[in-house]
Amino acid sequence: MKAPGTISLIIADDHGVVRQGIVACSRTRPGYRIAGECRDGASALAMILDLAPDVAILDLSIPGLGALEVVRRAVHAGARTRIVILSLSRDESVVDEVFRSGAVGYVLKDGPADHVFDAIGTVLPGRHYLSPVLRRQESVPASDPLSALSPREHEVFALLVDGKRPRDVARLLDISPKTVDTYRASIMRKLGVDGIAGLVRLAVHRPNQ
Repeated sequence: MKAPGTISLIIADDHGVVRQGIVACSRTRPGYRIAGECRDGASALAMILDLAPDVAILDLSIPGLGALEVVRRAVHAGARTRIVILSLSRDESVVDEVFRSGAVGYVLKDGPADHVFDAIGTVLPGRHYLSPVLRRQESVPASDPLSALSPREHEVFALLVDGKRPRDVARLLDISPKTVDTYRASIMRKLGVDGIAGLVRLAVHRPNQ
């Protein structure tokens, strides 16, 4: 574990409230320094490679270059930064994909702020961190109909049901409109729905996750 005063962090989330909340919490705790903040994936990757922070905290649905692609590129580049993912998803398949990408922590965004700092303390010595709620439910079969979706499909789904048009989704995720159409068709096939209205109804009536 690094000595107090030497733990540098970057925070990447397009929601300013989340970033500011983590920054505010870090200032009430000894031993943390915020090296940078950003709201998109490309900036997060640049900060990881240029600033070499001890820990990077990335929102899973960060705009532009996807969070998991940021992780993969950082790992491929040999970055020593330990990367923790923030997400609202409790889906086991999403968690598995996050860890397969090379991230070492997974924190639920609707949990207490303490979990972010528990994660930092856990991953710095080389261990992995998973939010306590997820550890408790690991043996419980997933009942969420979205569990069949990949992390990227989750991102596309969330944006579509939030009212974003396919071209807006393409811009936010830094992919082509044709790729969005491919994801949308796959999502609808996996979920057995037809059209955006079907996706919205499913989102409204899905189990509380």
